[in-house]
Amino acid sequence: MSGTPGLSRRLGTMDAVVIGLGSMMGAGVFAAFTPAAQAAGSGLLIGLAVAAGVAYCNATSSAQLAATYPTSGGTYMYGRKLLGPWPGFLAGWGFVIGKTASSAAMAMTFAAYAAPPGWERPVAMAAVALLVAVNYRGITRTAALARIIVVTVLVALAIAVAAVWTGLGEGGAGLLPSEGLAGSGLLAHGWYGILQSAGLLFFAFAGYARIATLGEEVRDPRRTIPRAILISLAIAAAIYACLGITLLVALGPDGVAGTSAPLAAAVAAGSWGWAAPVVQVGAALASLGALLALIAGVGRTTMAMAREDDLPRWLSAVHPKFQVPHRAELALGVAVVVIIAVADLRGAIAFSSFGVLLYYLVANLAAFTQTGTDRRYPRFLQLLGAGACVLLVATLPVQAVMAGLAMFAVGALYRVIRQRTLHRHRTARG
Repeated sequence: MSGTPGLSRRLGTMDAVVIGLGSMMGAGVFAAFTPAAQAAGSGLLIGLAVAAGVAYCNATSSAQLAATYPTSGGTYMYGRKLLGPWPGFLAGWGFVIGKTASSAAMAMTFAAYAAPPGWERPVAMAAVALLVAVNYRGITRTAALARIIVVTVLVALAIAVAAVWTGLGEGGAGLLPSEGLAGSGLLAHGWYGILQSAGLLFFAFAGYARIATLGEEVRDPRRTIPRAILISLAIAAAIYACLGITLLVALGPDGVAGTSAPLAAAVAAGSWGWAAPVVQVGAALASLGALLALIAGVGRTTMAMAREDDLPRWLSAVHPKFQVPHRAELALGVAVVVIIAVADLRGAIAFSSFGVLLYYLVANLAAFTQTGTDRRYPRFLQLLGAGACVLLVATLPVQAVMAGLAMFAVGALYRVIRQRTLHRHRTARG
């Protein structure tokens, strides 16, 4: 790794916050509430609070680790340094594979809003190619485009929420039925359903990890990264809480569960008919923003894994002019395009949640081992975060858990074969 060129520190606090928000204000805003409502009904609000609490615990761990180890790769590198090569590898593998699937899902979500019928896959592929090209030109170009997208999405969300509340008339579908909290209200689906909704909604909060994966490109990282992570998480949590309440008041839990585009349905039910295209544009841009940040984050984690020979070494190359892991990003772009061409992506949210929750389990365990001046937050937050990650994984849909376990089994087998091959080569040269 010593001979591998590094990346340039060009990002300030606002740039990092924008990239984090761009990750969290993605398709989760427009899509994650539906499966959450199917699992928990109105109890998705409790699930949202649980997801935000788990995200906070994980965010403090990521902030504490990133301040000490401001390098590319995020939890992959923290796990390697503090827990050993295997925990680090499993965190990195889960992130790269899970988020590659998420990248394809984000591209298809964009195309669902922006493409004419029958052209969804070609448009999604074109979006991937365009954003890989933007990332290829340097991290400052990525941050500049992310800023435009985030501002536009926030404006679109503000218009959508105003349209919904203006059009409620006599009070909408109602947040809680008359039976109250214990009847068919917040607890109607039980705590298992609430925890399952929390695991699904956690998908929407996981974007702040992108800030940590960019640690090698942030100025004054000990100060900037922790601030950016917590600021972006707080803003995202407030926005999601507002949207969750708005959707439940407008459509009711059954209405949210019964549509794949709940925000668009809520706006269409109101009196601001002109706002419906605004929601469509906002959803398309939000998906692009999430995809942009995913390409940047996955590319840098891939580069970090290649530096340590956990992935092919040629993926660790840094472009001499643009200072980006260009081979890793190009390889990611090709992989995402192939997935779009051949895969059914309906299970990508739950599949990604599985990988990301285990990723943060490693982050919490790594942060728990830190001592002295490296420690910024009390250890109970890391214990709470680790336990919550395990609990939420256990409540994910069975098919997502099985797919996730298969993903990690393939990764473990790959690493064993690769390490043995590298050992034989080194022995032969020696």
